[in-house]
Amino acid sequence: MSRYQAELGRISAVRGVRGAMLVSMADGLVVAESLMDGVDGRAVAALAASLAGRLARTTAEAGLESPRVLHLHAERGTLLAVPAAAVELLVVAVTQSDANLGLARLEMLDVAQALG
Repeated sequence: MSRYQAELGRISAVRGVRGAMLVSMADGLVVAESLMDGVDGRAVAALAASLAGRLARTTAEAGLESPRVLHLHAERGTLLAVPAAAVELLVVAVTQSDANLGLARLEMLDVAQALG
């Protein structure tokens, strides 16, 4: 098991998380993934990278620091993304609506820090 897979396993083990991945911030390509069946990793990666890039540019224009956590709540679940800026990666998780989001965020922040 690679180092990336071990880190993603920590996130995927959280109740309600359907999968986790590392995504290139520059182009939205999947670097590593640990996803359940039915999760389209390429689509999630592209969405997360696009949103994170736009949000970073918008907050910079507003004179704010870059966001630490991107949280997109949808009808059937949540998309979370945390930048690991030093390595130009996003730590991304897809969750069910009943997921333990607080624990998922903490694990994602730990993984992002470990990568950077």
